[in-house]
Amino acid sequence: MTSFRDLHRSGDPFILANAWDAGSAKVLKSMGAQAIATSSAAHAFTLGRPDGLGVTRDEALAHAQDLIAATGLPVQGDFENGWGDDLDTVAETVTLAGKAGLAGICIEDIKLPSPDAYDRAFAIERIKAATAAARALPNDFVLTARADGIMTGVYDIDEAIARLQGFEAVGADCLYAPLPQCTDDVTRICASVGAPVNVLVAGLTYTAETIESFALMGVARLSLGSALARITHRALHDAALDMFGAGGFSQLGHSISGDTIDAMLI
Repeated sequence: MTSFRDLHRSGDPFILANAWDAGSAKVLKSMGAQAIATSSAAHAFTLGRPDGLGVTRDEALAHAQDLIAATGLPVQGDFENGWGDDLDTVAETVTLAGKAGLAGICIEDIKLPSPDAYDRAFAIERIKAATAAARALPNDFVLTARADGIMTGVYDIDEAIARLQGFEAVGADCLYAPLPQCTDDVTRICASVGAPVNVLVAGLTYTAETIESFALMGVARLSLGSALARITHRALHDAALDMFGAGGFSQLGHSISGDTIDAMLI
C-alpha cells in the first residue's frame, strides 16, 4: 500500500474521501478510496448534533479509530483547531492522534467557536508546535495546516497565502485554504508554496471541476468535507418529506439494493 505521505503529489491529486461511520468508510474503500478522512460536521450529524456544536477530542479520536479498524486505510482526522488555543494543547492533540494510529490531522487557524482567526504570527507558532509534536512520533504523520479565513470571511487570498507560506516554513506537510473565490486563486496558492496543497471540493465553483482540471492547477489532494454525508441526508430528507408530507413512497424506489451494499461491506 502506498503510504499516506506518498499519495501527496502536486499536480497528481488523489481523493481524500470523508466518511462518517464504519459503514460509509468501508463503502468508500470498496469503491477505490486510497485514504479516508473524518469530517467534524459529518461526525456531529451521526451524534445528532448540528455542526456548530461539534464533537469533543475524545469523541473524535475514538471515531477515527473506528474508521481505521473498519478499513485498514490511512485515516486523517479533521481536528479543527486542535481543541485549544495554546501551543501545548495543540501539540498534545497531535501526540494523541499519532498514538491512536491516525496517518495525519489538519489544524485550523480559527479561534473556535468564533469565526475569528488567530493573529498570523501566533497561528504559525501553533503549527510549529504541532509539527514538532508530529516529528516526535514514532510513526510517519502528515500535518496539514489550514488557513480558513477566506472561508469564514475574516481575511483575503493575500493573507491566506502569507499564512500558508509561514506554515510551510515551520514544517507543515500539507497546506489547505478552503474555498478560495475562484480556481485562479487555487493555481496561485499552489504556485506560491512548495508543499502539497489540499482543495475542498464543495460549492458550485469546485464541484464543476474534474480531477484533471485540479491537476492542472497543481493540486495534490482533494477532500470532500461533509458533502457525502449531506448527500445522504438529502436522500433521507426527500424521502421523509414525501412520506410525511405528501403521503407517498416514490423516493424509496431509488434505493440501492441490499445485496449491493452487503458486497461493499464484506
